[in-house]
Amino acid sequence: MIFESYSAEDTFAFGKKIGEEAQPGQVYTLIGDLGVGKTVFTQGVAAGLGIREAVNSPTFTIVQIYDEGRMPFYHFDVYRIGDVEEMEEIGYEDCFYGEGLCLIEWANLIEEILPEHYTQITIEKDLEKGFDYRRITADEI
Repeated sequence: MIFESYSAEDTFAFGKKIGEEAQPGQVYTLIGDLGVGKTVFTQGVAAGLGIREAVNSPTFTIVQIYDEGRMPFYHFDVYRIGDVEEMEEIGYEDCFYGEGLCLIEWANLIEEILPEHYTQITIEKDLEKGFDYRRITADEI
């Protein structure tokens, strides 16, 4: 599936739709360069789950868990992960195979431990279509 976003509001709305339709146990990976809107998309997902608290990228904590929505939301940012063993230390399996929705930013850095099935979300800029344009692709893996 391909979604074209022309603003941060579009990106947020697409994320919100994902959150509203999410089922327990689903895993989403989020791939995109710095500044493409991964955090805005994630904030939309959280809103779709009914989470009202501020959602920011957990770059230094690796994972942030939100419990106030209709299911737990496990938000990973593995950009600064040094080794997959760090993921084991924080108990990633409880999140990847838990009863909530798991979203993993920079998941390409930990491909060897991803579940067999997940949805990969890729966000890309295309400056020829405008500064705020984003092409968001969702692929079932």
